[in-house]
This record gives sequence, structure tokens and C-alpha cells, in this order.
Amino acid sequence: MKLSVALFFAGLFGALAALFVLLSFGTDYWLLASETCDKETNGTMGHWAVAIEVRNTLSLPIYTTFYHEGFFWRCSFGGNLDDHTLLKFWISKCTHRIINPLPLPWELPDRMYTPGGGFWSIFMLIGVAAVVMGGFFIICGAPFASHRLYKAGGGLFLMSALFLLGVVGMSVLWMEVMDVVQVYVDHQRSSLCPTFDLTIHYGLSFFFAPVGISFCLLAGLLFLLIGRSVQMQYY
Repeated sequence: MKLSVALFFAGLFGALAALFVLLSFGTDYWLLASETCDKETNGTMGHWAVAIEVRNTLSLPIYTTFYHEGFFWRCSFGGNLDDHTLLKFWISKCTHRIINPLPLPWELPDRMYTPGGGFWSIFMLIGVAAVVMGGFFIICGAPFASHRLYKAGGGLFLMSALFLLGVVGMSVLWMEVMDVVQVYVDHQRSSLCPTFDLTIHYGLSFFFAPVGISFCLLAGLLFLLIGRSVQMQYY
């Protein structure tokens, strides 16, 4: 009876872990950003951004460039907060994501950010692959009460949690600790707009990741305990 209850909760946590990890991986809302400038310009705010239109008058709204990005895509659009902004977040101009933490212009030495972005992508792929393989092992192990498959599945869930924790940690380091944001802002102020302002928020995809990590840890620990219990009971 206790084993059946443990299996139920472990399976539930494992399914939720896979769901939130895949949502975090597949949606392009890890980072939300907006750029504003209060002087008139016809340029672009970044090498992958759309052109913005800003006029220094009280009769016209100040236009802003909005961004959102994830593992696969980096999207941008121009508009203002009152002009169907939420709809534009879903219908926007998207390009393939370059492995960089921020949309740095070509003139900046962005090679220094590429290794970090590469590790971020590799950790993400390993975390997603581990949770998928862990679920596969658990499904295969359930009909045969195989303690080895239960333990292997639990270990993969824990490995997924570890790598995804690294993904979240690197994202926070880029945004909060490293000077990537300030370098980009300083470059835009010196080359394009002295009053340039950048606002960054973590998106929904980012918040899916810690939820998935929590469920991965719970599922992994439960499956390891189930594997040990099955081994002691039947072997």
C-alpha cells in the first residue's frame, strides 16, 4: 500500500516536472525587455531589433521597442504600452536566437559572452534530455517492477534538476551580477541616444524552470527510494 502511494506521487511529480521543464524550454519568454529614448531617431535599437519611432512632443505617444526571448527565438516589436501591447507580445518579429545573454550590437566584443551562452544552452539541453529519458525509464520499469530502471529514472530526474539549476543560476548571474546590461546601455547611450533606457524583467519561461526543478527533485528522490524498496522486497 505504501509503495503504491509512493508510486502515485512519484509519477505525478515526474509528470509535472516534465511539463514545466518542457514549457520552460519551448516557450520564448525567458527574458522580457523594453528600450526607450526620448529623442527623435530613425535608427534601430539593436542589430536584431525593429526600428522605433520616437518624437519629442506631448501630442504623440513615445514609442518603445519591446523584446522577449527564449531558447529558440528572439522576438521584437515597436509600440507603446497602451497600443495592444499584450497582443504584440504574441504577434511579433522573431529571429533565431544567437547564443548571447543580451542583444549586443555587432560593434561590441560579444565573443566574451559566447562561451557563457554556449554553456547555458548545453545545460538546458542536458536538463531537458535527462527529464525525458528519466520518464521513459520509469514507464519501462513500472510493468516489470525493475529496481534498476526506477533508480536510473530517479537519477536522471536529479541530474535534470542539477543542470536546470545551473541554467537558472547563469541567467541570474548575467542579469544581476555581470556588467552585461550596463555595457549594452553605455554603448547605446554613447552611439545612439544619450537618454537611452533599458528595462529588463524575467519572463514566464524563467519562472517555469524553478517549478520544474522542484518537481524533478521530488520525483527523483521518490523514485530512488522506490527502487531501493523494490530491490529489498523482491530481490
